[in-house]
Amino acid sequence: MFSYRHAFHAGNHADVLKHTALLAVMRYLTIKETALQIVDTHAGAGLYRLDGDHAQTSAEAQDGFLRLLQAPAALPAGLQDYVDMVASFNTAGQWNVYPGSPFIVQRTLRLQDHLKLCELHPTDGKALSTNIAQLDAGKQIMVLREDGFPAVKRFMPPPSRRGLLLVDPSYELKPDYHRVHELISDCMVRFATGTYMVWYPIVPRSEAHDLPKRLRTLATKAGKPWVHATLTVKSNKLVGNDNMPSGGLPASGVVVINPPHTLKATLKECLPVMVKLLKQDSNAAYTLEGT
Repeated sequence: MFSYRHAFHAGNHADVLKHTALLAVMRYLTIKETALQIVDTHAGAGLYRLDGDHAQTSAEAQDGFLRLLQAPAALPAGLQDYVDMVASFNTAGQWNVYPGSPFIVQRTLRLQDHLKLCELHPTDGKALSTNIAQLDAGKQIMVLREDGFPAVKRFMPPPSRRGLLLVDPSYELKPDYHRVHELISDCMVRFATGTYMVWYPIVPRSEAHDLPKRLRTLATKAGKPWVHATLTVKSNKLVGNDNMPSGGLPASGVVVINPPHTLKATLKECLPVMVKLLKQDSNAAYTLEGT
């Protein structure tokens, strides 16, 4: 259950997609003065060292975020904002630190906003608590070292009736796909106007293919807009009998329910550039759809 550690994958192509979308959502939601509550169900450690043993073992940032720094032309505004955000955690000219979702969100918070971070993994939960403590953020940021799936419900709806829920488990366990759908379904009943962002891996599992369809159906039945984006960087050729791709994750996707009206246009600019810069073979591609 606790074998997954995001430190091995920090800054990979999936992070590029997820964090570009997340930052675009946060930029829009923080325009309005009313307080905003953000809940992250699987926060990880929050900060990662790209020059540390974990990241260097897989070196996934080399084929992910770090490739953006080699772009031959100016990046679209959404991608440049993401690069600038990561740069703000590093000394000029060095790229040793990668911020996870908690710290990307934290950098966009106003005084009136609140952030709830859930992390069940004992090692990552401890690291997250230590990293957040250094911010001296007081009650603005709460770390809960518990399962994010049930923890979320006590924060829905937020007092201000404005909020973002980020759901991005590792999906190590097949039931996670069902739990994600059930969580979003329940929260939309509690808080119909909230913004819901779900990241998922695209792997040869029926659950992985069904999840975005089920989320889109959920939004459509509720009369809510949605955006669905995917990024593929290579073939999903299988190896062995474990029904998993060789050489790491080939693709991932994000579904956002009640997205900012600007999100689809931002991703339309960014996704082709992601494909061009992050592709690992001729199978690289993207999709973008929404209502």
